[in-house]
Amino acid sequence: MLLALTQQLLLIPTFLHFWSSDTLAAWLALYAAGSLVVVADSGLQLRAINRFLAFKACVDCEGRTANFYARMMRLYLGIVVGLGVLLVAGTELFPPATVLGFHNTESFDIAMIVITVGTLLALPANLVSGLYRVRGKYSRAVWSQNVALLVGQIGQFIAVAWLGSLLAVATTYVATQILFALFLIVYDAPRQLPFLKRGRAVASRSWQWNAGQFRLALPFAVANLTEIALANAPMLLVSAMVADRVAVAQWGLIRVISSFVRGICIQMTLPIGAELGHDFAIGDKVRLRGLYAYGSLFITAMASLIVGGLLPFWSDFFALWTHGSIPNDAVLTMTLLMGSAVVAPSLMALSFANHSNRGDLLVRTKGVQLAVFLILSAVLIPRLGPLGAAIAVVASDLLTQFGILTLVIVRQTLVHPIRHMLLLIAIMTAIMLGGWGLGLAIRGVVPGAGLLRFLAECTIWLVVVAIAASPLLMERVRGRVLAAVPN
Repeated sequence: MLLALTQQLLLIPTFLHFWSSDTLAAWLALYAAGSLVVVADSGLQLRAINRFLAFKACVDCEGRTANFYARMMRLYLGIVVGLGVLLVAGTELFPPATVLGFHNTESFDIAMIVITVGTLLALPANLVSGLYRVRGKYSRAVWSQNVALLVGQIGQFIAVAWLGSLLAVATTYVATQILFALFLIVYDAPRQLPFLKRGRAVASRSWQWNAGQFRLALPFAVANLTEIALANAPMLLVSAMVADRVAVAQWGLIRVISSFVRGICIQMTLPIGAELGHDFAIGDKVRLRGLYAYGSLFITAMASLIVGGLLPFWSDFFALWTHGSIPNDAVLTMTLLMGSAVVAPSLMALSFANHSNRGDLLVRTKGVQLAVFLILSAVLIPRLGPLGAAIAVVASDLLTQFGILTLVIVRQTLVHPIRHMLLLIAIMTAIMLGGWGLGLAIRGVVPGAGLLRFLAECTIWLVVVAIAASPLLMERVRGRVLAAVPN
């Protein structure tokens, strides 16, 4: 999470030092396109995770896991080759610079090929990451990815300072991802899980089996496609529909932070979702209910706390972040940040649905959400610009993922779903408004201007919040709080 933060907070001011706002907007569009390529996974990672969990109850657990892993890896490699060719051909037929409005940006089309095909080449690492999650080795994948992100960020800094080229930055960004994938697939997985070597000899090729995996992964594909589309497609839609490049850069920067909040919540749900999937598989309803209720409360509280701290200091932060070269839009900021907090409980429901094989529910909910988002985007972006995209994102989240998926999951899982939802709403409102009000009060009394004033404001806010939360360090207090959570 810290490295994802430095990717934006530290590198974007650096980019603005060497680039214009138009070039920064081009980079944000490339970054979104690279992130969007992850939909090529087609839900296969979550399909594989559910199968790996199911194999734990089989007689020959390691043998079946090895065979399934080998066949899935062949399927992933086929996806990489096939889609890689299509991406290159599509870029030649429909130049991205023309479609997205970056005609004057040098090497934009080549950089688009590099960042999309490069991200695609790293895709098979998803299978290893999924297996590590089931086998209790997920930290190895995370730490390897951390090293790759850190090296990639250092490389991007050197590339923009030394060469100043968009293509050089894009190449550096994807090169470390490819090396990370090779490390996991070729070196680490065979050493950590030696039984995987058994699958190489017995895995057979079957077009019928491959088609069956896509069919069974379809619910997860729809869910992932919608999540990734909501995070990255708005940047491309705004680039294509809004002529003002400064407005495009403004949207991209604000969206980066709201996506970061959402990403933090999703990362926190991953280990909880895996535990919930295990409890669901073995039928331990008592532990399942307690863990879901506590997990949902934790994710909601963290998202509300982050947003409550961002809102009062956002204008100062944005001016420092962009060196004052890009104006801030307060309405757009509030829409995206508050929307990312409100949707937090639904991310816990989404993670549990993914790990409990709720295929039909995922297809219905996420399919409707994607359709709502695209319709609202087509209607609102030409009229309202970036604000229309923000409304489309938040409205599609609230109407479908929260209004359908979360309510169904909570009703099926908990004994007192209404009491639980009312508690989440109360906690969200109290923390967000409390943090916002505290920040406004601090801004009113801290003198000065610039970076020192901003750092002083943030420090005071963090100290006050830490003191207010310190009773939770006592086990007796924590026990009482958890006992009050309806599950």
